[in-house]
Amino acid sequence: MADEQDDATIYRVVVNHEEQYSIWPADQELPPGWRDAGKTGPKADCLEYVKEVWTDMRPLSLRKAMEESTPTAGSSG
Repeated sequence: MADEQDDATIYRVVVNHEEQYSIWPADQELPPGWRDAGKTGPKADCLEYVKEVWTDMRPLSLRKAMEESTPTAGSSG
């Protein structure tokens, strides 16, 4: 069993239509519904990048729905 430290696989960060992030081996075809997010490298580097950019875990559709249902600042009810 290979230790994570010995993992020489190069990964790429991928993102889906809901702006959810994951990593995928760079030498494999992207899974359906995912696109390249522009970062490749060792697993640890890719995971660190995801940690930096994926600051709101809510799916995009949920964030949009919540924004639409929230009254705008300064409006009176």
